[in-house]
Amino acid sequence: MEMALIASILIGCSLGLMPLVAGGYFRDALAWVEGDLRDKLRRLRVDTRRLRGWVVAWVVAVIAVGLGFLLIAGSVPFAVLFSLLLVCVPWYTVRRLAEERRQKIEDQLADSMVSLSSAIRAGLSLGQSLEILAEQSPHPICQEFRQMVGEYQMGQTLDRVLEDTRVRLKSENFALFAAAMQASRESGGRLNETVERIATSVLELQRLERKILSETAQARTSGLYMALAPVAVLHRLTQFLATVDHRGHDL
Repeated sequence: MEMALIASILIGCSLGLMPLVAGGYFRDALAWVEGDLRDKLRRLRVDTRRLRGWVVAWVVAVIAVGLGFLLIAGSVPFAVLFSLLLVCVPWYTVRRLAEERRQKIEDQLADSMVSLSSAIRAGLSLGQSLEILAEQSPHPICQEFRQMVGEYQMGQTLDRVLEDTRVRLKSENFALFAAAMQASRESGGRLNETVERIATSVLELQRLERKILSETAQARTSGLYMALAPVAVLHRLTQFLATVDHRGHDL
């Protein structure tokens, strides 16, 4: 218990001196984490105006949990483990949700392109076709089409709307779709045929990606188990050392 108290005091002092000794690195790391979270939350359409305060509270909570486990449980490995969990779980959750939303948009994009091609073939303008997609497309891609329609109706050029959406989505398939639309408008080609060809290509790419993911699933699972193995070994070693120390005191 005395060792745990000394260790917690030393760790607390080191954490307190961190902003003074390595303030620049600490601020850079905090800014990088905030920027990454801001990008993912914007993809999820979450308000990020108070993100800095939440990130600071998150850091304070991680430090408090680490010191709490040192004082209460007297275990440095558990303090490190739970502090890492408090860092990784929220971050991983946000990144995972953003990736799932991006993947849904990727999966829905090909069908939306087919619908856009049908609307253009029916004689509708590109703006009218986008309005139909905004109303009839499934969630979450309908949100992106609604924003595109809103920006277009507010006076932005279609090229600007497509570029902003490409940057926001960070989707290779949408980037291909936007480039084809811009090229077709500039060259005067038949847009519906171009969009249909892109939709066919996107569907084939998605089929190949799913095939690769299914064939490598077992290898990824094995890698996860190997990454978690040191934690289990460390826990067992801590228990063994605690037992040996207890027997030594008894003797």
